[in-house]
Amino acid sequence: MTEVNSGMQGALQHLESADALIRKSLNWIKQQSIGGKGVSNEKLDAHQMASFDLAWCAAESTGARFAAEYAGKAAAVQTGGGTCLEEQMAQVFCAEALQNIHNRLRARPQSFGLNDTDIAALSTSALNQFCQTQLDAGNLEALGRQVIALNGASGAYMLSDDATMMQDSFRKLATNVVMPLAEEIHRHDRIIPKEILDPLTEMGCFGLSIPERYGGLQSDDHEDNMGMIVVTEELSRGSLGGAGSLITRPEILSRSLLKGGTEEQRQKWLPQVAMGDPLCAIAVTEPDTGSDVAAMRLKATKCEGGWILDGVKTWCTMAGKAGVLLVLARSNPDRSLGHRGLSMFLVEKDSYDGHDFEYRQPQGGVLTGRAIATIGYRGMHSYEVFFDNVFVPDENLVGGPDGEGKGFYFTMAGFAGGRIQTAARAIGVMQAAFEKAVSYSQERKAFGKPIGDYQLTLVKLARMATLLTISRQFTYAVGRLMDQGQGQMEASMVKLFTCRTAEWLTREAMQIHGGMGYAEETAVSRYFLDARVLSIFEGAEETLALKVIARSLIDAV
Repeated sequence: MTEVNSGMQGALQHLESADALIRKSLNWIKQQSIGGKGVSNEKLDAHQMASFDLAWCAAESTGARFAAEYAGKAAAVQTGGGTCLEEQMAQVFCAEALQNIHNRLRARPQSFGLNDTDIAALSTSALNQFCQTQLDAGNLEALGRQVIALNGASGAYMLSDDATMMQDSFRKLATNVVMPLAEEIHRHDRIIPKEILDPLTEMGCFGLSIPERYGGLQSDDHEDNMGMIVVTEELSRGSLGGAGSLITRPEILSRSLLKGGTEEQRQKWLPQVAMGDPLCAIAVTEPDTGSDVAAMRLKATKCEGGWILDGVKTWCTMAGKAGVLLVLARSNPDRSLGHRGLSMFLVEKDSYDGHDFEYRQPQGGVLTGRAIATIGYRGMHSYEVFFDNVFVPDENLVGGPDGEGKGFYFTMAGFAGGRIQTAARAIGVMQAAFEKAVSYSQERKAFGKPIGDYQLTLVKLARMATLLTISRQFTYAVGRLMDQGQGQMEASMVKLFTCRTAEWLTREAMQIHGGMGYAEETAVSRYFLDARVLSIFEGAEETLALKVIARSLIDAV
């Protein structure tokens, strides 16, 4: 880790104490949950509240450590003396994280297997002084004035030259093409138009996660998530539903095929997906199962030359426009197998522009869909899709005969990328809202001066800039881990953290706008509505916290 200043060094020491208590609590819950074959899911569910809180503690602690690393890198390249902006924000974030961890554990220590002595270890005079100094109103006010002076920019991105070039290109596209269309798409519930799709295709947007040998932009010899992350961030700044989520589905499909598809399937589908023809959709969620993938019911029955699919999928984004659906179905009727009885299929269909569709196969199967009315995230349209005797040829079983029963694992490979990408989407929405908030704080006057001159507004903007900057760097750091074949759990952590943060930040941006923030004509109202979906899709925050983060941490102690 890059050398950090004394303030950050102190913060890291405090984080060590917090992490020790988190580990102690995780171990206590593990001991309470031991069954006949290790940790019992049923017994663990008796500790859901504590597990949820510990997942959040771990996510914030991990984010704080990445913040410290970021601060050290920023300090190393600054030319002037004193504490740089990035260090200031990192220290504020660490103070908030430590305070949040302390408050969660102190509220009900018995639920975590802790006692008063344990809690006292997180309330030392040194830690209290650090938090008081960083979260002091005067300190935050001064930080807010620096933020306003930057006109909506925040901490340094610290990207490579290649990533910066991609960022610049897609920022221009988002500003000049996506933003002018965003309000019309949202207010009139329009399908994403060709004016957005065509230039994205020309720029290779749909091939960001596909290796060059299959027609994509990804290097053949190493993974590079940063391109995908910065492109997603910039497009989401333009519009979440109108552009930012367009590459999520090719991302998931591509990773799934790269993980489990046959070479023939990769050769056939990946070059097409990279060109955006066909567009694709992911059909995993079902009406009564949500994130409980193992409980799904859509049935795949073997027949001559292929499989017959019957059942319902929901929240299948882009299902109408898509020409191929990546579908997870129960191929083994023995439900005791859970996720081991699931297989993945590529279902081909015609593309439709409307809010509903009906596709009839020559074999007699019928695939119908209807768009679900939503408060935000418009343009993409999420569908409920009905499979009635839909035929899928053997060649479209992902992985071929060897892939039968392995669909869950292929899905997880795709969703890991989807979660880090969702974090990037959250950052883009936050950036757009933050820029509007900073600008409006200088335009709107109250009691004779701009509202941005008041302490409360300055503190709001300071916290917004801090959480935005650290969310971004948290995401970048996890992306680099994933490039090294690591970071699967951290991808869930950063998704958990950034998505809830986006809800708070867009809410504050709305609040700064006052009554105008509640008006449809103001973009911040759209940002708030769009942000709300982020904690729900690509793994609801409860499922991520309990079934992925907490369970992984408990298994590891």
